[in-house]
Amino acid sequence: MTSTSAMIHRIPRALLASLLLAACGAAHAQASASAPGTCEYDRVRLLALDRPEFDQDMSGGWRPLAAKPGCALAAADLLRDYRQAHADEDGMLYWHEGQLRANAGRYEEAIPLLEHARKPPGTPDKAGWNSYVDATVAFLRRDRAALERAHTTLAAYPPTTGEGVPEVKDGYLVLDMNGGEQRRVRWPLNIEVVECLEKSFDKPYTEAYSNDCKTK
Repeated sequence: MTSTSAMIHRIPRALLASLLLAACGAAHAQASASAPGTCEYDRVRLLALDRPEFDQDMSGGWRPLAAKPGCALAAADLLRDYRQAHADEDGMLYWHEGQLRANAGRYEEAIPLLEHARKPPGTPDKAGWNSYVDATVAFLRRDRAALERAHTTLAAYPPTTGEGVPEVKDGYLVLDMNGGEQRRVRWPLNIEVVECLEKSFDKPYTEAYSNDCKTK
């Protein structure tokens, strides 16, 4: 998840959360439980971090642990322990723990965590987040019909408009980055991930979610 001050000031929080998920690609998806690794970490220091430092820092928090081969479950447990220690019900913490358990092949454990990350009824869903959740859960359940329905719903999601919201041009969200550069992200957010889940329906989640799929 590439977070910049420019993005934070320009994008509402609800949209930013989904955007960062889309922009990160598979930053931690390659973490696997198949190869044993040394999963040691400074538990006291990590649990003392605030949520942005713990969950959004690409080089800190839980992510370096998740990037180690064989440490997906250790990182998932760290996310669980952080939630419990801080009594933090933020949906992204559940989402990332669920993804890591899915990476390790623990689909039945992952599904309720991912579902907990849904936006509740009456909450604005400016970027089709719940459809993305539906697609991911359908993939893990091996329900192709439900995955296709979620894809169709997400693909039809209208661009978000309003003050401070980046414009969608030719199917891409155009972001002004630091240094005056622009970044183009396909709209709807996470549509590329869902397309990869469909293309790689019979493959493990960690492979279907990878950036390799997006380049094919």
